[in-house]
Amino acid sequence: MRQFWLVSLFLLALLSPGIGNASTTELGSIIESFITHHFPDATSHIWIVNGTEWDGDEMVVDVRTTVIEKQLPAPIENRYLLLIKEGKLTAAQRIPLEDGADCQREET
Repeated sequence: MRQFWLVSLFLLALLSPGIGNASTTELGSIIESFITHHFPDATSHIWIVNGTEWDGDEMVVDVRTTVIEKQLPAPIENRYLLLIKEGKLTAAQRIPLEDGADCQREET
């Protein structure tokens, strides 16, 4: 019975819109485009998704970036919240890297 539920959940994830591999590829492309646009002089970069939150057709992505620029000796590290609506980046906000940052969920 447990295997039935696992297989059912797996199939549901694959067949549900916005959850399959296409959305992951789109998310990667959106983040990559944001980084290359925001840091055009970078010689290399990496990014890590810390988390995502979905609300209908909106997604908030918490992403950490490390960028190496031509003229700078040390990598630049940043953390951003990206708002993606209907598959397009609509807003980005840089947030502090420190552990004690005063970032809290909005009260509703």
